[in-house]
Amino acid sequence: MIAELEDTEATEAAGAGLWSLLPEKCIIYLQGQLGAGKTTLIRGLLRAAGYQGVVKSPTYTVVEEYVVGHRTLFHFDLYRIKDPEELIWMGIEDYLAQEAVCLFEWPEMGQGILPEADLMIRLDLRGYGRSMQMEWRNEGVKK
Repeated sequence: MIAELEDTEATEAAGAGLWSLLPEKCIIYLQGQLGAGKTTLIRGLLRAAGYQGVVKSPTYTVVEEYVVGHRTLFHFDLYRIKDPEELIWMGIEDYLAQEAVCLFEWPEMGQGILPEADLMIRLDLRGYGRSMQMEWRNEGVKK
């Protein structure tokens, strides 16, 4: 699926629409250059889930945990990872073993350690807007 997103509000709305499609446990890869809207999309998803707090990119902390109702979401930003083995040291297996939605920005930085994604999302800047491509890799996880 390909969509053109005019602005930040449209990107958040796309994230909000995604929320209803996600199972309790899945892995999502978000790709795109800096400023393409990956965290904005995640903010929309979290707002649709009912989260009211601040949603920021975990560039320096690597992971942010959000608990909304009975569901858990982990937002990873791997931009500053220098070696995929760092994920093992931080206990990535423990995160992945949980019944949670795991969202990975810059998943290529974890190549060889991260499992395959259930959903791939690519955001690209287009003038003042963005284009978004979504591809389900594991149809079995869709609601």
